Amino acid sequence: MRLFAAVKDIVGQREVVLDVPEGTTVAGMLDRFAGDYPRLRGLTPSILFAVNREYVQGTQVLAEGDEVALIPPVSGGTDLYETTDRPLSLDALVKAVGRNTSGAVATFLGIVREFARGRQVRYLEYDAYPEMATATMRQIGDEIRTRWPVDKIAIVHRIGRLAIGEASVAIAVSSPHRREALEACAYAIERLKEIVPIWKKEVWTDGAEWIGSTVDEYQERKREAESPPRS
Repeated sequence: MRLFAAVKDIVGQREVVLDVPEGTTVAGMLDRFAGDYPRLRGLTPSILFAVNREYVQGTQVLAEGDEVALIPPVSGGTDLYETTDRPLSLDALVKAVGRNTSGAVATFLGIVREFARGRQVRYLEYDAYPEMATATMRQIGDEIRTRWPVDKIAIVHRIGRLAIGEASVAIAVSSPHRREALEACAYAIERLKEIVPIWKKEVWTDGAEWIGSTVDEYQERKREAESPPRS
């Protein structure tokens, strides 16, 4: 397990090796670990978890050989923009954008639904140009900062195969006031759909199609990407 900043200082080491029973969750591991270091109890509500260099929820069950990182709150810090093939954690994003100056955190969570365009969906498949997707998410963050006095921004999109009910995209924006946070969050999802190179394949009970793959839809998407951001 890798430790950083205040957690590292409390434990006195940067890395420790733990043996935990089969079926132990990340949160359960931290609870056991904090039993040996009581000062950690004050930090546990705000600690984020990463397993094998991906943010995860505390309910994630650990496997043999997993590398766990305990990530304490970041002072100031940078915004978070990424694509991932792991399940999304809105709680992790809320923690990631929280600051002492924030009076509100607005969130958006996109969910795979069972019916679309009058057809029953079996599952969705998302493909992305990851490096460009991250860059354009960062562009959206820059646009937001020119319009609203936000504290921090997190935009994470899932890729790969997603079942009905799974989250496909998660956004969190913190700000001193709720109106700015809500408006910035709404802007982020609309702008993401306009310019971020992520594609969705709907797989139905009677066929499948990449949504937005026709020439007309592609040209419309291209025009949107080249147009100046909305005021």
